[in-house]
Amino acid sequence: MRGVLRRLFGSGAPEGFTGVLERDEVVLAFAPVGGGSVGGGLVGGGSVGGGLVGGGSVGGGLVGGGFLVATSLGLWLPGPRRVGWHLVSKAIWRGGALSVVEAVEDGHAGDAVVLRDLPAVRFVLESPGKVPEVVHARVTGSIKVSERRDDLRAWFVQRKVPGAAGLVLQVRPDAGADSEELREIAAGVARKIAALRG
Repeated sequence: MRGVLRRLFGSGAPEGFTGVLERDEVVLAFAPVGGGSVGGGLVGGGSVGGGLVGGGSVGGGLVGGGFLVATSLGLWLPGPRRVGWHLVSKAIWRGGALSVVEAVEDGHAGDAVVLRDLPAVRFVLESPGKVPEVVHARVTGSIKVSERRDDLRAWFVQRKVPGAAGLVLQVRPDAGADSEELREIAAGVARKIAALRG
């Protein structure tokens, strides 16, 4: 039924958006990405991402042109390229710009997925609409459990993957963490979680 409605009324994506949406992917909000600098980028706002978000400022490259399109499956970045909600480590809305930190899979430890953060990218949104609110809701909504292990210098996070059943255990180590020990412990944690689920 949704496919029929999409053919009749369109996808809900902005005119000029060139991404290809999945059949059941729903557009929730979008905003054009402007260029130029934003006055300091340090006023107001807050962090997105629940317990796995650390403090500090987010810098990164400034991107102009295209759209940010938030859907049921992820955040489309100019290009276009979609980042699943479970791979958005951090998003901060400040001073008219949304800074996004994307994570990439950096291997597995048993059933756990080891992540590595990419540098932050800033998107100036002169007419943000509901994009900041939707991004906040979707990123925090994907996080079911998060725990910081200072002894291992890593975050352990269970997240919902959009469009998939169940949860995935993600491990995000700090730079310089002992990766061999961490992977061994992460694999053990994943086994215990699987046993509890039966």
